[in-house]
Amino acid sequence: MSKKVAVVILNWNGKSFLEQFLPSVTGYTKNARIIIADNNSSDNSISFLQTNYPEIEIIKLDENYGFAGGYNKALKQVDSEYYVLLNSDVEVTKNWLTPMTELLDSNLDIVACQPKIKDFNNKTHFEYAGASGGFIDKYGYPFCRGRIFETLEEDNGQYNDITEIFWASGACLFIRAKQYHEIGGLDEFFFAHMEEIDLCWRLKNQGHKIMVCPSSTVYHVGGGTLNKVKPQKTFLNFRNSLLTLHKNLPKKGRFSIIFTRLCLDGIAGVKFLVSGKPNHTWAIVRAHFSFYGAISQNKTKRRSPKTTDLSGVINKSIVKAYFIGKCKTFNSFIK
Repeated sequence: MSKKVAVVILNWNGKSFLEQFLPSVTGYTKNARIIIADNNSSDNSISFLQTNYPEIEIIKLDENYGFAGGYNKALKQVDSEYYVLLNSDVEVTKNWLTPMTELLDSNLDIVACQPKIKDFNNKTHFEYAGASGGFIDKYGYPFCRGRIFETLEEDNGQYNDITEIFWASGACLFIRAKQYHEIGGLDEFFFAHMEEIDLCWRLKNQGHKIMVCPSSTVYHVGGGTLNKVKPQKTFLNFRNSLLTLHKNLPKKGRFSIIFTRLCLDGIAGVKFLVSGKPNHTWAIVRAHFSFYGAISQNKTKRRSPKTTDLSGVINKSIVKAYFIGKCKTFNSFIK
């Protein structure tokens, strides 16, 4: 079955999210395939879908391959021109697909885009995982139009323009199937966290464009900030961030940037420790040793960039601006 757009929702024991959010997806998704890729759930997700949504396609995976591996294995089985990687905890809105489809149709250089992503639990504000488009600073720290570290801005229309960004959120990632497979898809060694930034960086290194399309809006429940989560997420975020830098930075200046990040990670580890969270400090230590092991064993491949002139990189330190300069908004940082 081939339709131009395939909306693919990765699920692992997310029956409650499917119950809550599939009505918006089925109600507002016309002329597109809707597919659930199931990472071997044990919570009756499959039987729920078969009973209540017999029209939805299901791809059953034999184990939990994580975000990256799950999507890679599922998308090999999906024959469509465009993929939408959609989190199960996202509420879509009327006409959400059309603006993004038209944007990709308008320019072959654009290979991926995202909608405006707002907070499901506070709908006047942007949501952590993407807001109105992702950027990085000179040291590779990610931030968004509408979100810097823990600070979420209220959406007053200040980021309603279609613009080129550095990375598009994995919570709702619209991407050309051809380029997704040509670039090798998501890096399965990452398992989860940071993999969409790595994917977008690899695409941009090959001269492609990533955009945000704020005329499309979705609402995401999301997971919040690092200090509210389990040490394993801290481990994956810190390790995968270092791997992303190692894989995608040009050779010139790569060592100094990674060394700076290692030092800043150490400061974060001390902060966790004095905050009474030694498990998170140990997670950062483990992340560093896992990073060293991954690059020594060539677990993740580097690919020579065709270009190093990348839109979406702000040549300043977001850490310095936020924690010392008290810069809390995107516009105040880039001015």
